[in-house]
Amino acid sequence: MLKRILMPLAAVLLGVPAAAAAQDARCGGEVPCRVDGGAYHLALPDGWQGGPAVMFLHGYGGSGAKVIANTGLVAAFTQRGYAVIAPSGLPWAEGKPADWSVRDGWNTYPRRDLVFLHEVLADAAARAGVEPDQLLLSGFSRGGSMVWDVACQAPGFAAAYAPVAGGFWLPMAQGCKGPVRLLHIHGFSDKVVPLEGRVIQGSVAEIVQADIWEGLQLWRRENSCRRNAAEHGTEDGIWRKRWDCEAGGLELILHKGGHGLPKGWSKMALDWFESPEN
Repeated sequence: MLKRILMPLAAVLLGVPAAAAAQDARCGGEVPCRVDGGAYHLALPDGWQGGPAVMFLHGYGGSGAKVIANTGLVAAFTQRGYAVIAPSGLPWAEGKPADWSVRDGWNTYPRRDLVFLHEVLADAAARAGVEPDQLLLSGFSRGGSMVWDVACQAPGFAAAYAPVAGGFWLPMAQGCKGPVRLLHIHGFSDKVVPLEGRVIQGSVAEIVQADIWEGLQLWRRENSCRRNAAEHGTEDGIWRKRWDCEAGGLELILHKGGHGLPKGWSKMALDWFESPEN
């Protein structure tokens, strides 16, 4: 159920020097782990012997340190037996906030983040016994957009994807490299990343958030999903829609809030990830 469909990371893992795991051997929690491309933070469950992980990508201006400092978010995963991997983005220019190299038509980012995330996962596997084929990639806002990009450009990177409040930017991809299991979570009243997309006013370059609905349509094509949803559900301010797909899987969760992580989202994401039906 948690096996990836494409491209195992064996080649990447073999490329990690033995010394890499020894370097920063005491990293974890507030102490960052370092790879060639940057840094990440790591939190492990009590009694950890290796196993599944959630890699969470922070929003614009955030950091892996801030993610790990969010004890509620981290505990929601570690108490279910998942390691938490929190990579840090880089400033998009000197003196600017940290960001991710999201495909948005504006190539000013100092790092190839897809390569960096592979480095992080390989290091966490060598250092802590994280199982790469049991990875859930998640992220919030621009981090969520990076999740969509990774899923599209390297569908075999993770076993499944659970972005929150972030999707494609323009120019939107017209096709992806394979099907994925994807759960998208979004606020119905989100004004920062509206479901219908928006132009970022006052940006150095005119960058545009794509329409989330158009992005989901692309995923329905990539996963060969039936046109109409197989299931609908509404309960306590949460609206869910799931499609039956020939490959991968696709589900949408809307909540009545705005630009944020809805209460209970981590449980919903892990229940979905562990469900054999998805």
